[in-house]
Amino acid sequence: MVGSGAREHALAVALAHTASVVVTPGNPGTSGTAGVDTTTAPALEVDADLFVVGPEAPLVDGLADELRARGRAVLGPGADGARLEGSKAFMKELATAAGVPTAAWASFERVDAAVAYLRDLPGPYVVKTDGLAAGKGVLVTADFDEAVADVESKLSGAAFGDAGRRVVIEEALEGVELSLLALCDGERLVVLPPAQDHKRLTDGDFGPNTGGMGAFSPVPGATDAVVGAVVDEILQPTLAELRRRGIDYRGVLYAGLMLGADGPKLVEYNVRFGDPEAQAVLPRCTGDLAELFLAAAEGRLGDDSPAAEGAAVCVVLAAPGYPAAPVTGGVVDGVDRAGTVEGVTVYHAGTSRGRDGALRVAGGRVLTVTGVGADLREARERAYDGVGRVRFDGMQFRTDIAAPARPGGARARTGAAAARSAGAGAP
Repeated sequence: MVGSGAREHALAVALAHTASVVVTPGNPGTSGTAGVDTTTAPALEVDADLFVVGPEAPLVDGLADELRARGRAVLGPGADGARLEGSKAFMKELATAAGVPTAAWASFERVDAAVAYLRDLPGPYVVKTDGLAAGKGVLVTADFDEAVADVESKLSGAAFGDAGRRVVIEEALEGVELSLLALCDGERLVVLPPAQDHKRLTDGDFGPNTGGMGAFSPVPGATDAVVGAVVDEILQPTLAELRRRGIDYRGVLYAGLMLGADGPKLVEYNVRFGDPEAQAVLPRCTGDLAELFLAAAEGRLGDDSPAAEGAAVCVVLAAPGYPAAPVTGGVVDGVDRAGTVEGVTVYHAGTSRGRDGALRVAGGRVLTVTGVGADLREARERAYDGVGRVRFDGMQFRTDIAAPARPGGARARTGAAAARSAGAGAP
């Protein structure tokens, strides 16, 4: 298992039910998980039957290609397939070629051309950095001047360096957000339970975009018919277009979707498990996930998706100053107490051990507290019971993850309402 965040911790826990797991570089949580070892050795120096690459950056950089060249089985696309996340312009071009329903769009490298395109849009405006931005490179705003300033900041390199020197501008979509993860073996795919992410920092979907402040699964309204439509109209055509281009895609294909009045539309693709979606989806999956992942890596998936039980709600605990300028170094207390709550698991993300042995804040998103239960109500109660037992200075978290007041899932704030709340939403 390659990675060091809460996603990798959740994957390690899930895989350890049926396999011996080694995580590199891991974190204090993975090192304390039964059946899981942590190493500082690079992935290329580890001997394993299956490699699961957690983060997007090493996939974009070609780690899966290097491992496959050495005869290793890998769950994770090569650099060619990882461009689906590494370049939003490439993703949109491929989706358009595949006939996948998605927002109207155009990409730009010059400010004057981008501004001219913005002038022709009715607004709100959606401006995305083309390259990797840790989930924080999107601005949604109804303010034309703010959109122009964001374009200038990104294309100049001031906002995201070289990753932002091309932008994608899209029409805004209205609807309910949905995350659907599929395991692909190059020819076939099976889907995991749907989830919904909460991207904004504060309650009510206000504040700046983040890497994700919580998630839940299942999603009311994400029926078998809806999932089937996503598979038939979005995922399968994408996999077919990848094959047409000679791309053997073996790994996770994560579709960020908008469910609107005219059916599901693709917002974006990621090429790995979502974070925090993994912390809500994986605890619900039953069966041998290690064998399922290996089957995908070896090109021999069957037709059946893994069974899912109950419900899960996860809440992210973030450092003070996150996402703009996280303050690290604070002592984290209560993780063990939270873990004593029935159905609760605490996944480590941005933590480290100080010289005194104390657990400390070491990143923007510090912990994910996941509660599982018979239904979303019970899972949510358990998750927040766990959250209430954790302490560190300046701890930020949302109190409305999977809130009952959000029937059918949260409305996606990509229309006018989102634009009004996105004044602080520059990445």
